[in-house]
Amino acid sequence: MKAKDIRELSNDDLQIQLREGRTELFNLRFQTATSQLDNTDRMRQVRKHIARVLTEIRSRELGIAKVS
Repeated sequence: MKAKDIRELSNDDLQIQLREGRTELFNLRFQTATSQLDNTDRMRQVRKHIARVLTEIRSRELGIAKVS
């Protein structure tokens, strides 16, 4: 999901995205530990997605608006 799409989500949807991302990352780490993970790049993608969601949540807390 792109940053533009993330900005359009509501606060509740952002929390859901964050929870799902963290759950997926946990599962990917578990698969890595048991040598079952085929696509190791997926961990990187999920971490970036979590960071994007957290950035948007924080910017809303601070009241920073993106001017386009």
